[in-house]
Amino acid sequence: MPENGFIEVFGAREHNLKNIDLKIPRNKLIVFTGLSGSGKSSLAFDTIFAEGQRRYIETFSSYVRQFIGGIDRPDVDKINGLSPVIAIEQKTVARSPRSTVGTITELYDFFRLLFARAGTAISYETLEPMVKYSDEGIVNMIEKEFKDKRIAILAPKIKGRKGHYRELFEQILRNGYTKVRVDGKIQDIVKGMRLDRYKIHDIEVVIDRMQLSEMDSKRIYNSVVTAMKQGDSMIMVIDYDSGKFRNYSRSLMCPSSGISYPEPEPNLFSFNSPYGACGNCNGLGEVSEADIEKIIPDFSLSIKEGALSPLGDYKKSWIFDKLETILSKNNFSIKTPIREIDDELLKVILYGNEGMEVHQNDSSFRFEGIINFISRHSEESSAPIQRWALSFMNKICCPVCNGTRLKKEAHFFRIDNKHIGELASLDLKELSTWLNDIEKYLTKDQNKIAAEIIKEIRSRLGFILDVGLDYLTLNRSSKSLSGGEAQRIRLATQIGTELMNVLYVLDEPSIGLHQRDNEKLIKSLKKLRDAGNTVLVVEHDKEMIQAADFIVDIGPKAGLHGGQIISAGTLKTILESDSLTALYLKEKKTIEIPEKRRKGNGSFLKLKGASGHNLKNVNLTVPLGTLTCVTGVSGSGKSSLINYTLYPILLKHIYKGVKNPLS
Repeated sequence: MPENGFIEVFGAREHNLKNIDLKIPRNKLIVFTGLSGSGKSSLAFDTIFAEGQRRYIETFSSYVRQFIGGIDRPDVDKINGLSPVIAIEQKTVARSPRSTVGTITELYDFFRLLFARAGTAISYETLEPMVKYSDEGIVNMIEKEFKDKRIAILAPKIKGRKGHYRELFEQILRNGYTKVRVDGKIQDIVKGMRLDRYKIHDIEVVIDRMQLSEMDSKRIYNSVVTAMKQGDSMIMVIDYDSGKFRNYSRSLMCPSSGISYPEPEPNLFSFNSPYGACGNCNGLGEVSEADIEKIIPDFSLSIKEGALSPLGDYKKSWIFDKLETILSKNNFSIKTPIREIDDELLKVILYGNEGMEVHQNDSSFRFEGIINFISRHSEESSAPIQRWALSFMNKICCPVCNGTRLKKEAHFFRIDNKHIGELASLDLKELSTWLNDIEKYLTKDQNKIAAEIIKEIRSRLGFILDVGLDYLTLNRSSKSLSGGEAQRIRLATQIGTELMNVLYVLDEPSIGLHQRDNEKLIKSLKKLRDAGNTVLVVEHDKEMIQAADFIVDIGPKAGLHGGQIISAGTLKTILESDSLTALYLKEKKTIEIPEKRRKGNGSFLKLKGASGHNLKNVNLTVPLGTLTCVTGVSGSGKSSLINYTLYPILLKHIYKGVKNPLS
C-alpha cells in the first residue's frame, strides 16, 4: 500500500473507457457520477473491483484455483494502492424460498440463540409454565405434597396411543415388574395380556408403592431414580386414596398434563432444520392448494367441451372413460354443463371417492379425483409435470404454523409472552422498540445469560435501521426484496463486520429510497468510511454527490461518446466545469415541470379494498391515458398496491395469468 494514500489507475480501457488515468484518495467517500452509459460501472466494477478480485484469487494455490476458475485481467495497464475489495451490487440476495431478511442478516440466528437460552417454556395444553427438577428436588416435593399418604411411583411408557401392547407387557414382566396402571387403573400383568388395539391407551409401570409416613428419603430417592430410567426421565406419583396425581421430570414438563418438551436448542427455532420446521409445510410457511377457478374456469361448459382445464379438450383416454362411466351411472353425461351436475357428484369428480366402487364392463375401479391427481403430481412427478400441476394451484398460508414455518413446540417458548414467530413478523422499528425493554421481561439469571446475545442483536439491528430499512420484517422472503433493499442490507451487514482498510464499491444505493431516508444512508456510508475504509459509490443522487469527499464525473455523453474523465475533485471542482452533471447541480439545467397536464381519455381504472401486506383497505382510482406516479416513503405499500395487487389482477383479466394478487 503506497504511503501517499491514493488508488491510482493507469490506462483503463474496459468497455467504452478511453485509456483513462485516475488518482483517487483512500479512506474517503468517493462518488462516480455521469450520464447513464458513460462508463461509471465499467471503471468502478469492471476495472477496479475486477482487478481486486483477480488479485485475491491469485493468492490461492494452483490446486484451489482449478476448482474456482480464474478471472480475466481487466483491460488496464496498472492499478496501484488497491486494498481488498468488496462489491455491494444491486441484485436480489437469494432466490431460495427459505431465505429471509432474518437469515441473510443473521439476526434470526441470534434470536434463535436468545430463545434457546432465555425463553420461558409454556405448556401448549394448559398454558402453565413448564418445569424441570433434579432427583433430590423431586424427592423433597413428594415428601411435602404427599405427606402421610399412600402413594405409588410410576414410570410412564405409553401416552395417548393405540395398540394391543402385548410385547410391552412381556418386556415389563422380564424387567421384574408385575403391576401396571392402564388407563387410570392399577392391575397385575397376566400372561398374554393385551389391550384393545383400536382404542387409545395410557400405560405406566408401577415401580414402588409405599406409605410415606413409614418411608425414609433414601427409598423414595432410589424409586425415583429407577422410575426415571424406566420412564425416559419422567415419573408420575399418585395418591391411592384420592386418585390425585402429579408428574415430575428432569426435562421440561407440564406439571398438570405431563407433556414434555426437549431441552431447547437453537435448531428447535430453525425452519431450515428438521428439528424445528413445521411438518405440514416443511418450513416454507405456505402450502399449495388447488384453485377451483383455475380447474373449472367456465361452469357453463361440459367436460366434452373442455370444462376441466387440466384435462384439456375431450379425447379418448382412460381418465375420460372413467369420468364418462361415473357420470352415466348417475344419469348425467360428459355433454352435461358443469353447473347442471349434482354438487355431490361434482365433489366426487374433483376430490374422488375411495369408498365408492364404480363398475365398468366386467371390472370395477375407484376414482382418485382431479384435485387429488393434481396434488399428487405437484409433489411426486418430474419438474415439467410439477410445473403443470402447480399452474392449477395457489400458495396459501400454512394453516398449521400460520406462516411462522415452525413446529408447535417452538411457539411455546416465550419472552414477554411472545414467541419467535411473532417477533419475526414485527417491522424492524417495532422490534427495536421491544428490544429496548427486553431486560424487564427476563429474570436476573436470564439477563445474565442473554446479555451478550442482546447486545449483538441491538448492534446489528441498529445498522439496518441506519440504512432506512425499518419497515422490513425478519420473516420477509429475500426474493421479494428490491435490488436497492438487498444492497442496503448488504451494506448494513458490512458495517456490522467492522472491517478496516477495505475498498467498498456500491452501485446506486439510493435507488428506490425516499428522500426522507437518504440522509440515513449517507450517514451509514460515512460511518463505513470513518472505520478506516474507502467507499466508492456509483451514483446519480444529488444529495449523495454533494456529501462526497471526492467526485469523479465521467462522460461527456454515453456509449462511444463517453468513457472520459470530465473532472475529478471536490464538489467545488466539479461545479467549476461545464459538464451536464455540473449544470444540473448548479440548477442551470432542470427537468421542466409542465404547466398543463394531460386530462386523460375520461376513463378510470378503479381498485377497491386492497388489503394485502400493510395496505389498509385501500381504494385506488387511476385516470387512463395519463402518466400516473405512485409515490411514498420506503415501505409504505407502493409495490404491494401496484406490483402485487393491481398488476396480477390485470394480468389474469387480460391474459388469463396464473399469478394471484394480494387480497
